[in-house]
Amino acid sequence: MNLWGSLFIKLFIAFWLVTIAILGSWQLTSDYFESQPPGPKFSDRDPSAPPHRFILRTIYNLENISLKALPKQIIKIQRKHDIQIYLLTRTGDDILGRKVPKKVSEISDELRSVTGSSLARKSKGGLLAIPIYRKEQGPLTAVFKFPQHRRLIVNALTTSLWLRITLAVLISGVICFGLSRLMTNRLKALQLASRRLATGALDTRLQARDRGGDETDELARDFNSMAEQLQEIIEAQKRLLGDVSHELRSPLARLRVALALAQEKPEQRPQYLSRIEQETERLEELISQLLSSQAQDVTLDTRIDLVALLKQLCTDANFEAQGAGKHFVFTADTARADVDSCRDLLHKIFDNILRNALHHTVENSEVSVSVVSIDGDYQITVEDQGPGVPENDLNNVFNEFYRVDSARSRESGGHGLGLAIAKRALLLHGGEVTANNTGTGLKITVRLPLPGKRVQ
Repeated sequence: MNLWGSLFIKLFIAFWLVTIAILGSWQLTSDYFESQPPGPKFSDRDPSAPPHRFILRTIYNLENISLKALPKQIIKIQRKHDIQIYLLTRTGDDILGRKVPKKVSEISDELRSVTGSSLARKSKGGLLAIPIYRKEQGPLTAVFKFPQHRRLIVNALTTSLWLRITLAVLISGVICFGLSRLMTNRLKALQLASRRLATGALDTRLQARDRGGDETDELARDFNSMAEQLQEIIEAQKRLLGDVSHELRSPLARLRVALALAQEKPEQRPQYLSRIEQETERLEELISQLLSSQAQDVTLDTRIDLVALLKQLCTDANFEAQGAGKHFVFTADTARADVDSCRDLLHKIFDNILRNALHHTVENSEVSVSVVSIDGDYQITVEDQGPGVPENDLNNVFNEFYRVDSARSRESGGHGLGLAIAKRALLLHGGEVTANNTGTGLKITVRLPLPGKRVQ
């Protein structure tokens, strides 16, 4: 998986960026609000409280800027912040020669009446008077006239540090909530999908990329794969149950009929008892094959030579097939082909496969059986010259009770369990089996690992 597509990296970078954004925005907003003038209520604060940063900066400029640049600075502040500034002498005149409003003069006089104070605040109608000193003019009174219509929220943020902290916490909480929701949406979808699957909605799937993505995409793909396999298994079990019921119904019905006739016609009882015995043997064979097809594990405690085994099976098959002109031909590229097995299980596997080929190959034809060593495995092929299997059904030939001709009788077609038993047993051996049409018949290909190479 690509490191940059990892969910861990995404979470790490996301939270890192959020932290940087919060700290950066806090610094920027602090600088911004500290650079803004206080509201008109600022002048009502305790005179012993430290002055606002904007006031200190403005006072510094008013005290140190040249007289020539002073008007431009005052006009700039007025245009930008709508704050009027008057610089009054002891006589109450503005050093820039402007007309002084009456309230400005009054608050200036009030400030001069307080002696021994280096900083004083007096308010009246949004006015603030502060003593300053300029080298050319000496002691002056700077009177700030704040606008009365300033927005309440901006003024509160400007004057209250705790309010800015509270706002930052709320904004960061909203950002982190959205980020967390974004990251957990896939997990929530997985939770809901799991619940739907648990209630029996086997077609439940999650939207996921075909490849790539982060851990949530991998988890979604794994969930979809699990759900698909679970659906296939349950549907196969349902089909198997239906097929078993169907297969058992006919012999049981014949048993019931034979038993009833034996009771009604005592003179023919031996005949009906023989029929009952025959149907009982069929039921026993069917149940035995069903148990074999559903085996879950084997212990590979025996080593078998495939060459010798297949030679013997081909000899037996030729003996059975000679009346129909059918013939088995065996070839091998090695003198021995030892594989691990469980007792005579491989004998049953290949006996089922060869009998299937014997049944379907046409009269006066040949069935080829071969063993070759490929990539450290043994490959066994059994190719008949029969009608083959429809391409759409090639994946179904190893299913329980599968028949190409579903209408043929059980006496001629068996139960359809031979290849199913063979496939399940081969999988337990660590092998695999496939079926392909050759154009002249059906070819069954089996691969078995060498001893000790079995994949657990």
